[in-house]
Amino acid sequence: MATMAQAIRLALHYGEENLGVKDIFGEDVGPPLGGVFTCTQGLKNAWNSPLDERGIIGCAIGLALSGCKPVAEIQFSDYIYNTIDLLKYAGNTLWRSNGIWPVPMVVMTPVGAGIHGSIYHSHSFESIMTHIQGWKIVIPSNALDAYGLMLSAIKDPNPVMYLIPKALLRSQGEEKIPGEPENPKELSKMIDAPLGDRSKWKPNWPDMQPLSIPLGKARIGMEGNQVTVISYGRMFPLSLEAARAVAEEGISCDVIDLRTLYPYDVEAIFNSVKKTGRVVVVNEDTELTNYGEHILRRITEDCFYHLEAPPLLVAGANVPGVALAETLEQATVPQVSYIVDALRNIA
Repeated sequence: MATMAQAIRLALHYGEENLGVKDIFGEDVGPPLGGVFTCTQGLKNAWNSPLDERGIIGCAIGLALSGCKPVAEIQFSDYIYNTIDLLKYAGNTLWRSNGIWPVPMVVMTPVGAGIHGSIYHSHSFESIMTHIQGWKIVIPSNALDAYGLMLSAIKDPNPVMYLIPKALLRSQGEEKIPGEPENPKELSKMIDAPLGDRSKWKPNWPDMQPLSIPLGKARIGMEGNQVTVISYGRMFPLSLEAARAVAEEGISCDVIDLRTLYPYDVEAIFNSVKKTGRVVVVNEDTELTNYGEHILRRITEDCFYHLEAPPLLVAGANVPGVALAETLEQATVPQVSYIVDALRNIA
């Protein structure tokens, strides 16, 4: 099965062959590197921009307004903050033009901890991004979703922020992407560039097929009837692991992968909470003014009389950054044991 990095690359290849993507760009996105995490390796329309995040976002806005479908990368979300005013401009353009000026651009950027990136390469961006109106925001937790969500993002007339959990980029998927070969080693030989001189290397792309994963539709990773666990991105597989651990103790969990943070699947959330009466939201952003707090507010407003216990948020520590030392990094963002403790407490 493809890794998440390979899945993103395959989706972008499908986009440039079938969906009209003519520009895939950012710092080190083009040859010879093909992106820091190899997500753009071998793509024919990938090119290197200057080291200028404002220039990258501004160029993407201009291309989108001219009718193109650009995919731009900010190498790490930690460096996207000097573009906030431009992100706001891109987000409100379709609205303030009364639908006349669509901005069909995708911005992808790696987020989160888990690779010992310390304070400059570990930031979670979703809580801030969800406050910039007009954008759709996705964050996959597996390779298949990474592929399908990228195709949906490219097709959407709105700007889409595609958040990539960097700690999952080398993880292999459990489900085959339509069109990928059966053997992962065969896929690697086809699309992964060799080490050393790449000047004459060209990928041998498989015949990829379309996959429709609607933006705003959650996925149920595990079904249960006592506790609802809501998560996304890197924290979703950890939440699944925690839910399986407490299942041995007789605690039955519904585990929801939001996949899209805006719009999000209100129906899936409410249906689960009304069934279980208990809810835990898990993410790795700092707990202060966390995106999960919005989910908890909606639940307490709309499902209050179905709740059997106060909802819980398991999130990152309220500290200025993520530490470099592995033990301190683990103390900064949720671990499986933290989620297990929350599930036991609420049950």
